[in-house]
Amino acid sequence: MVEGAMALLAQRGLQATSFAEVLAATGTPRGSLYHHFPGGKDQLVAAAVDRAGAVLTDAMEPVAGAPAEAVVARFLAIWRAVLTRSRCESGCAVLAVTVATDSEELLSHATAVFRAWRERLTDLLQQGGLAPEAARRFAMVLIASAEGAVVLSRADQSMEAFEAVALQLTEQIRAASAG
Repeated sequence: MVEGAMALLAQRGLQATSFAEVLAATGTPRGSLYHHFPGGKDQLVAAAVDRAGAVLTDAMEPVAGAPAEAVVARFLAIWRAVLTRSRCESGCAVLAVTVATDSEELLSHATAVFRAWRERLTDLLQQGGLAPEAARRFAMVLIASAEGAVVLSRADQSMEAFEAVALQLTEQIRAASAG
C-alpha cells in the first residue's frame, strides 16, 4: 500500500491520491487499508513520503566513498530513470506532498526527507573530496536543480530540461572537484 501510494503521489500528486486510488492500484482489500492506517490518508501519505526518502537514500549507498562526480552522476541517474521509465509522467512524491499539503505534519515529514537527502549527499560529496561547506552547498543545489528539472521535463513531456540541468551540474562538480 505504501509503495502504491508513493507511486501515485509521484504521478498524480496529493489531491488525486485517494484511498480508492491506492486500493485500485495495489489490489488491497479496503479493510487492510483502515487496519494499517487508522489515522487515514495523512498517515498513509506520511508513510509513502518516508518510504520515498528511504528509497533514494538507499539507492545512493553504492557511491559511498566514490569521487564527488560519481555521487552526482548516481543522483542524476536515479531521477533520469524515474523520468524515462514513466515517459516523463512521474516525478518526486516528496515534492508532490510539499507543494500541495496544508497539513503541518505532512510538511514536517517532507522537510525531514529533504533534510536527510541533503545531509547524506553532503556526507557523500565530502567523502568524494569536496570541502564541508562546498559539499553542503552543492548538495542543496543538486537537489533543487534536479527537482526543478524533473518538474520541467514532466511539463514539457521531454527530457530536454533534465538533460540540460544534468550537464550543467556535471560540469559544476567537475570544476569543484578539480579546484
